[in-house]
Amino acid sequence: MSKVPKTPKIKLDTDIDLNKFFSSYKRIIIKVGSSLLVDKKTRKIRSDWLAAFSKDVSSLLKINKEIIIVSSGAIALGRNSINSPENILNLQENQAAASVGQIELAYSWKDALEKEKIKCAQILLSPDDTETRRRHLNARATIATLIKSKIVPVINENDTVTTSEIKFGDNDRLAARVAQMSSSDLLILLSDIDGLYDKNPHQYENSKHIPVVSEITDKIINMAGSSHYEHASGGMITKLEAAKITRLSGCTLIICNGENEHSILKLSQGCKHTIFIVNDTPLTARKKWIAAGLNISGSLIVDKGATEALKKGSSLLPAGVIKVRGIFEKGDLIDIYSDYKTKIASGLTSYNSKEVELIMGKKTKDIYQSLGYSGRDELIHRDDLVLKTSSK
Repeated sequence: MSKVPKTPKIKLDTDIDLNKFFSSYKRIIIKVGSSLLVDKKTRKIRSDWLAAFSKDVSSLLKINKEIIIVSSGAIALGRNSINSPENILNLQENQAAASVGQIELAYSWKDALEKEKIKCAQILLSPDDTETRRRHLNARATIATLIKSKIVPVINENDTVTTSEIKFGDNDRLAARVAQMSSSDLLILLSDIDGLYDKNPHQYENSKHIPVVSEITDKIINMAGSSHYEHASGGMITKLEAAKITRLSGCTLIICNGENEHSILKLSQGCKHTIFIVNDTPLTARKKWIAAGLNISGSLIVDKGATEALKKGSSLLPAGVIKVRGIFEKGDLIDIYSDYKTKIASGLTSYNSKEVELIMGKKTKDIYQSLGYSGRDELIHRDDLVLKTSSK
């Protein structure tokens, strides 16, 4: 009996499509909403969708892209475990649901990504982690270290401790803040809709799709509608608010439909989407943000060698500091002088003033002995430093 020949597999030009579409971007954030990750009827993880998404992430990593995932879903996964007579949970019940669901959410990501031989790490952020400079620098350094170690950060808002008054409100804005903090080039918001329309396409058949947005005007804002999914806290208005944030940080933003499997691959192959274009690069935008700081907390005087190194684009190391002036905390904006009168730069310090006094003039290998713990090698990293001659 002759064998029935197997149907040959169709090979997609995945690498070609991805390379072409993402050629201008190095660090990419992909935000996944609850309505995509969690089945709204069963309130279980859409495992087939997640498996396909993980393959897309693997394809991006293979073409040397750096990937950060911002994921919703903890509350949606945990709400069945909370005994509440009402369908809408109050703040405490949402926090409890998040604490239950976060375990399943983290495991689901770990399991799906591991099948593609991808290591991942969980990061829970609160608003203070992105707004307070000290915590901002800590979170930024953690993300950078994970990426350097070939580990994909999976980030979610810390719903178990945040309150209704201070929480991000949705993970669109969280993703935008992470893009700003991590100097990402591109943020992709996977949604239940394939971009911005002049009217809500779920209500108006004659709505018109807007493929490119170069400026967020009042007219654009007025086009936004609201979400129609049960567990999704964000609608189009939150996506536009996210776009405002990413524009200031030099990060391009794309809204596209993520409901079907392999949504990232399909995006690269030309599926409908809206792109919010920017003029600055992430690093240029970050330098402008630092340069615009109004509150200078203190200053450092550095030696000739450090002065020359800074002018060539290097970071400031403790060895080059000869004097500390003022009292400042980690993450504060401080000035740098080449002598007692000539200001050469400003930047965000990785140490407070007392710590700098202990490590100034010393090599980085001596930081542990001086402080009793291992801090960062750079007193001010070059990405957090703006020369006086830089444009503001």
